[in-house]
Amino acid sequence: MEFPVQTANPAKIETACLVVPVFKDGDLLPVAAKLDDASERLIGQLIERGDFDARLGNVQLIPFAPGLNADRLMLVGLGSREKCQEGAFRKAVDAAFGALATLPADDATVAFNDVPVPDRACDWKARMVAEAAHRAIYRFNDFKSEPAPVPPLERVTLLVSEGGDSDAAREGGRIGDGIGQGINATRTLGNLPGNVCTPSYLAERAEQMAADSEGALTTEILDEQALEELGAHSLLSVGRGSVEPSRLIVMKYQGADDPDEAPHVLVGKGITFDSGGISLKPGEGMDEMKFDMCGAASVFGAVTSVLAIRPKVNLVAIVASAENMPDGRATKPGDIIKTLKGLSVEVLNTDAEGRLVLCDALTYAERFEPASVVDIATLTGAAIIALGHHATGLMSNDDDLALDLLDAGETAWDRAWHMPLWDEYQEQLDSNFADLANIGGRPAGTITAGCFLSRFTDKYPWAHLDIAGTAWHSGKQKGATGRPVSLLTQYLLDRSSDSQVEVGED
Repeated sequence: MEFPVQTANPAKIETACLVVPVFKDGDLLPVAAKLDDASERLIGQLIERGDFDARLGNVQLIPFAPGLNADRLMLVGLGSREKCQEGAFRKAVDAAFGALATLPADDATVAFNDVPVPDRACDWKARMVAEAAHRAIYRFNDFKSEPAPVPPLERVTLLVSEGGDSDAAREGGRIGDGIGQGINATRTLGNLPGNVCTPSYLAERAEQMAADSEGALTTEILDEQALEELGAHSLLSVGRGSVEPSRLIVMKYQGADDPDEAPHVLVGKGITFDSGGISLKPGEGMDEMKFDMCGAASVFGAVTSVLAIRPKVNLVAIVASAENMPDGRATKPGDIIKTLKGLSVEVLNTDAEGRLVLCDALTYAERFEPASVVDIATLTGAAIIALGHHATGLMSNDDDLALDLLDAGETAWDRAWHMPLWDEYQEQLDSNFADLANIGGRPAGTITAGCFLSRFTDKYPWAHLDIAGTAWHSGKQKGATGRPVSLLTQYLLDRSSDSQVEVGED
């Protein structure tokens, strides 16, 4: 998709659809005011007569507007000016692109850069527009005999008023384009069924990304023999009951001016299907356990975004992938396994398998002497109980890293919430027979899962993102969301040596 920037009289612009945001109080923004003058006060009259309600997210399409060169005019409600914060802006933009995706239009011009959002500059608004455009046109048709129509939208022009910062809008559009590509790549991986998206499939996908990157990305795949020789017995224990072989996937991007600069490491949980193992899950909703690899999918998505944007940062992406199934060879409750770090773990519940693959991947990350390590996992149902489906759970052994991730989430509007990781919670993991147990009981289940992972991260700054509540939608709208690709990419952009200011702030 293309995101050019244009500064012109909006009434003269030739486009399939001109999208104009409007406040509920009728106080027209500069672009809307010019269009109102050129169209015999069409916009003003619609508002005054009550024919258009500019409540937040309401959209009205006008197939023909006198005095304008645009084929169509679309009005988008912003609600009240006083409440126009980041969330309201995003809702209006999403509503606009949801409507655009239903039109037979291959281009559109949008005027959202005029909208005043406190502490958010032109680049941030352009980025939000580009991300929303990618999300809106996404369709998953891989297995449909009669595919759903794919929106023809290919070009979205960002309209900037005279005196506006066109360069900033252009850069924001470029970043949003890259992040949008990463979000949709994550959604596709997450939406693939478990009989297609296996650990081997993910490994092949990483190799193909490296081949397509023209040398920007390198990949190393550790198969089960290599993992056995390495001593990654915890990771291997999870896939023991499956016919699908486990994999550890390593992708490296060298973008910093100094190739020896310490890399930032992303670690993704890649359980391509989670039956629960011997601790079998209930049958209802088990189909959604194909989404248990969304942590891995978000790492692939972040790498996709990095390859598109090319920030000056060194990145290592690690995916620990296995399929958790029950058979005669499967790990049993009560079994004791030895991790790559040398700690022994009593497996009290085989459905707490994500931490068993992640702990070996986190130990493997030590060899890169990282500047930071962030793992991403659909780890606990308790995260949904605690935070619902709005915020990602965040735990960390380093307060500065936690704050950096929280800030990145606010900038990206892909927010997280900092949860405690106190020593008192660690006691719940005590085992009579091993160094630690893999679960700590029902109380504070999300936190004790983070405590388990923290035992393997003493050599570097580390944070854990529990995306169980944010990685996918259930029910009629079932599908992967692409979160937290935007947060992760923003975090890496903020670490880039060419990042002069935090993206998106005045």
